[in-house]
Amino acid sequence: MPITLNQLEVMVRQAGDVAMRYFNDLESLAVSKKSARDLVTDADVAVEQYLKQALGEQCPEYGFWGEESGQTANQISRWIVDPIDGTHSFSRGQYFWGISVALEIDGQIVMGAVYGPALDDYYSAELGKGAWKNGKPIRVSAEAELGSSMISTGFACLRSYLEHNNLERFCRIAQATTGQRRFGSAALDLCLVADGQVDAFWEQELNLYDVAAGALIALEAGGTVTDFKGNSGIFPKQILATNAKILDQLLPLM
Repeated sequence: MPITLNQLEVMVRQAGDVAMRYFNDLESLAVSKKSARDLVTDADVAVEQYLKQALGEQCPEYGFWGEESGQTANQISRWIVDPIDGTHSFSRGQYFWGISVALEIDGQIVMGAVYGPALDDYYSAELGKGAWKNGKPIRVSAEAELGSSMISTGFACLRSYLEHNNLERFCRIAQATTGQRRFGSAALDLCLVADGQVDAFWEQELNLYDVAAGALIALEAGGTVTDFKGNSGIFPKQILATNAKILDQLLPLM
């Protein structure tokens, strides 16, 4: 592989520096709308432009798919980038937002990084080699009972005005678990599963750039990533990540 996790970390952390320059001056931040409820800021564009250039110089043989700029010609092997996952949180000065970068080769995610610059938490993974947070190995939680579990979710479906939304599913699962969280960044939510901070995360109607890196990190930390029927794989429209121990208890509620 022409890039190492250490080399990727340097670029992603530098992208974090770009983001923080905007985050530290939100009064000057230019915010526009891609749709009625979907924001884009100058920071999203600047971070993506930086990563597109830096990754392209390091690995010119790979294509690029970014949330803001779309796809380049070569998509067989490509970088998949969400420059700021959690733009709403970012624009309000909240800390829970992240930069997500994944490398996909021939349809398989082989490397991923998710960085929360405002938190200074850096998560990474390489296929078959484990997952790390700030340089230390991480594992999913040992919680085996759904009733004692903490779960997280999100509501991109509501932002898109979809009829089949997440509300009924949330009500069922919330009543069956002991803690519920809604952080606002699917990329970081998946890393929290990997780090054992939550026992499961699910969401629907996302895009691959939202979840590609985080899903690999969760898997390499010993978790499961499935759709709502338990089929293994990274399915952005129906993604369920668990610590593996509560998967069978959670699936009937999905």
